[in-house]
Amino acid sequence: MTSQNRTTKIPQKVMRYLPLKPRLQRLYMSTYTATDMRWHKEKRVDDDVMRHPADGEAWKEFDRTFPEFATDPRNVRLGLATDGFNPYGVLNQHHSTWPIFAFPYNLPPWKCMKKEYMMMTVLITEDPGRSIDVYLKPLVDELKDLWTNGVRTYDKSTGRIFTLRAAVMWTVNDFPAYAMVSGWSTKGYMACPVCKEDVTSGWHAGKVCYLGHQRWWPWDHEWREKIKSSTGT
Repeated sequence: MTSQNRTTKIPQKVMRYLPLKPRLQRLYMSTYTATDMRWHKEKRVDDDVMRHPADGEAWKEFDRTFPEFATDPRNVRLGLATDGFNPYGVLNQHHSTWPIFAFPYNLPPWKCMKKEYMMMTVLITEDPGRSIDVYLKPLVDELKDLWTNGVRTYDKSTGRIFTLRAAVMWTVNDFPAYAMVSGWSTKGYMACPVCKEDVTSGWHAGKVCYLGHQRWWPWDHEWREKIKSSTGT
């Protein structure tokens, strides 16, 4: 009951998991979609212009590291995204629901981010906090099986059955959600997930400040040795 004697909805703590394999298989049940799933390999124009994640260095490095996976362009490259929101639209309620979506990046850029291809895999009815690993376990187990064993899938465009495998290329989050998913704290003295222990930070004016950015300048830069000017201290 609230102070105005009105009842409020209390969400149940239930995790809903939607298996990923059937929806990945469904991508190959249409001739048009099955053909588009090979777009990144067969129809992409390689002209050194960044138009699609397949043009990026991370994608190319993955292909060099796992050539067996890259041999079949039908293997699915996934991205995961999550964030919290209030489904009730009431600002004075501190409830947060966290969906986790998977995106198949095999598709061309004008399709891969369409809502028709966004696959919700997990729905967490509370802020998971540090327990997000527990909620992610069913998804992680399924992804590991898709990577190791794959799943037999019918390809409508070729009329043949093949072993579909999948891999997570990256996650898409804001900084607070990144901390939860990765397990790396994004606050405090070592908040930078790239620099990690190699970060230069200190306590200044009642807060943690991150300094030493001049070390990223070229060796012959005239400002590299002007530490006071670059840090403001």
